[in-house]
Amino acid sequence: MTDSPSLASGVSELFQLLRDGVPRTRAELAKSTGLARSTIAARVDELMRMGLITAVADKVSTGGRPPSQFALNPAARVVIAADLGASHATVAIADLAGTILAESSEPIDIADGPDAVLSWLLDGARRLLTQVGRDDPAVAAIGIGVPGPVEHSSGKPSTPPIMPGWDGFDIPGWLQAHIPVPVLVDNDVNTMALGERATAWPSVDNLLFVKIATGIGAGLISDGHLQRGAQGVAGDIGHVHIARGGDVPCTCGNRGCLEALASGPAIARTLRATGLEAHTVKDVVDLVKHGNVDAIQAVRQAGRDIGEVLTTCVSLVNPSVIAIGGSMARVGEHLIAGVREVVYSRSAPLATAHLSIVQSATGAEAGVLGASILAVEHALSRDVLAAGVATV
Repeated sequence: MTDSPSLASGVSELFQLLRDGVPRTRAELAKSTGLARSTIAARVDELMRMGLITAVADKVSTGGRPPSQFALNPAARVVIAADLGASHATVAIADLAGTILAESSEPIDIADGPDAVLSWLLDGARRLLTQVGRDDPAVAAIGIGVPGPVEHSSGKPSTPPIMPGWDGFDIPGWLQAHIPVPVLVDNDVNTMALGERATAWPSVDNLLFVKIATGIGAGLISDGHLQRGAQGVAGDIGHVHIARGGDVPCTCGNRGCLEALASGPAIARTLRATGLEAHTVKDVVDLVKHGNVDAIQAVRQAGRDIGEVLTTCVSLVNPSVIAIGGSMARVGEHLIAGVREVVYSRSAPLATAHLSIVQSATGAEAGVLGASILAVEHALSRDVLAAGVATV
């Protein structure tokens, strides 16, 4: 921990320059910041002491002693990342560069409740920590995505339709009783948006990630930043009423919601009404991949329904990319074709002139990658480092 508030703040500011992993010399850091070399030297020494940066291979010398270079030390700490879905979960260990070191996925039932699911998460995380040769004290933060609305400031789910028993549950408090580190909880589609953008679209500042699985939701990156809204429910498009919805009941208690018509279970219900054996998202995907015409048509119609809502989103936030993810995205172009059909025909030409509507490039990894980013961004933030919380 640093000795004074001014030094702590200065060390934190300098570290933000080095987080990109690009090696720099003390002279280069002095030039970038306008600070004296003696000030830079003191701050570099403090970051070295904390273990957050490390000396790397020296530059080719032009004569005399070669200059030392410094860069982020990704191995200084690790984070735990978890992607909790309605019927599956992934837990992973990542380094401070966001690189996944080890991960494990298993079928779960989110309806089993927080004690059962979080116990699975904790046990799995500790097994993975042992696998990578680390332990609880090496953990800097924990990031988690859950399949429902979350009050981001508290990390508590708020009346999540497909998470019975989770409403208002203190997820951070439960985990901190076992591993006392910051715990960041967000809606899973927000973490997916973070993971998709960082991995596949790092230069895109305006991106909409749409998850279609047991539920439907969207994560919005605008001007390079994740937008959660006032209470953390921005992007909850699954419960927007659509024209074709009629009186179809939804798990949220309303009728005619997009999720009640176009989610995986809703499509399966439609197919069962035609006599097909379809009870899960996997059943729907399998039918489509085997060329079942009824399944293909149902998926295409679901895409149109989703496109109806996304047309409004395009007009409101003007994204450059709409990435379609979640387990239903595995049906491929049939779903996306329905989305494109409506969005491109109903949106203003200027809004769609350079709009890409694509399948997620990160697939099933989007959520856990985003959860790791959530944890790393907090652990290495200016305020946390300046306060001396991220001790090593």
